Amino acid sequence: MAEAKKFSASDVLLHTTRDDCWLLIRGKVYDVTKFLDDHPGGEEVLLQASASGDATDAFETVGHSSSAETMMEGIGRWLCGTPYGR
Repeated sequence: MAEAKKFSASDVLLHTTRDDCWLLIRGKVYDVTKFLDDHPGGEEVLLQASASGDATDAFETVGHSSSAETMMEGIGRWLCGTPYGR
């Protein structure tokens, strides 16, 4: 299995727009651009979380359902890599 691509925090912060949105959650970097329209909380929630740097606290504070947790873990197709140092 190939090693995950590594990104710096500044790399992730370059992807905070509706056309290019990445999230750092639980030490993994996800490209959620194609999920923006489908997110039940709306795209603005994801865009704000993206601009915050690390979206882990925002993700966990919301109290997502178990199906949302499963979906997040299953979005490997959106996994870009991990931040440096992980």
